[in-house]
Amino acid sequence: MASMVQLRNVTKRFGSFVATHDVSLDIEEGEFLTLLGPSGCGKTTLLRMISGFETPTEGTVHLAGKDVTHVPPYKRDVNQVFQSYALFPHLTVAENIAFGLKMKKVAKSEIDDRVKQVTQLVSLTGFEERKPSQLSGGQRQRVALARAIVCQPRVLLLDEPLAALDAKLRHAMQIELKHLQRKVGITFVFVTHDQEEALTMSDRIAVINLGRMEQLGDSSEIYHSPRTTFVANFIGQANILEETPVTMLADQARVRLNDAIELTVNTTSIPPDSRNALISIRPEKNSSPENQSGRGKCFRGAGERRAFQRRRRPVDPDHRFRP
Repeated sequence: MASMVQLRNVTKRFGSFVATHDVSLDIEEGEFLTLLGPSGCGKTTLLRMISGFETPTEGTVHLAGKDVTHVPPYKRDVNQVFQSYALFPHLTVAENIAFGLKMKKVAKSEIDDRVKQVTQLVSLTGFEERKPSQLSGGQRQRVALARAIVCQPRVLLLDEPLAALDAKLRHAMQIELKHLQRKVGITFVFVTHDQEEALTMSDRIAVINLGRMEQLGDSSEIYHSPRTTFVANFIGQANILEETPVTMLADQARVRLNDAIELTVNTTSIPPDSRNALISIRPEKNSSPENQSGRGKCFRGAGERRAFQRRRRPVDPDHRFRP
């Protein structure tokens, strides 16, 4: 599949501070890619360089094969949804959605048709004459999305657009946003620090830390096969066993834990000449059967704290937006 967005060796400096360092990334046409990382890691700076609001100090930005590094935002076929939504408070829902089309001097009949189509797409039919102050947070979010996609951009950039929503609505919007992206077929580049959002919605995730891309992969790869200690710790929860002696055996590794327990694990991610490795163990991979006799390979330990968490994620079959 052709690349819609290409970043080539992109570095951005603000004085002596390096916000991004030598980042190269290809984003495919129609892909939902998430830039994931902690606050201040450089993910929003990358987004702003794609949109044209920032210019790389070094490197180039390409859209649909064209070098747009020095092309201003209004000449790029890109739209952006901001965390604050940036709706015009004095305009109705329909007027907010139509604003970009009017600026492009699209014919009124076409504006009316496209506004009607997109309000139906995001389930805002019947809300066209309301002002933003008369809408809920989720409804304002949909207006911002509708305003962005009605102009039919090649790429839609989303800068933490779900952050202002309450937890329940945010969870529902994750599924609905991915459904919308599949339906319209636009390339989405989504910025978040929330790993659940990234794992739920993304085709691929680029994990960013200190201005560098730590790992690029799909949700399963990022979670189950982290390539760095940062990714293992940042995505979900993990127990990291450091400097663990390891002996490589073809596509397996024999690891020695606590100078006493030897385990053989299937792996292709450890270089064959390794002598020590970092071992990442996810909590859900551990088991503590009742009436454990202590036979076999096991650890002895004492628990310091105990907590109960229960998670339930209902999903409607049609993933439709609800007013």
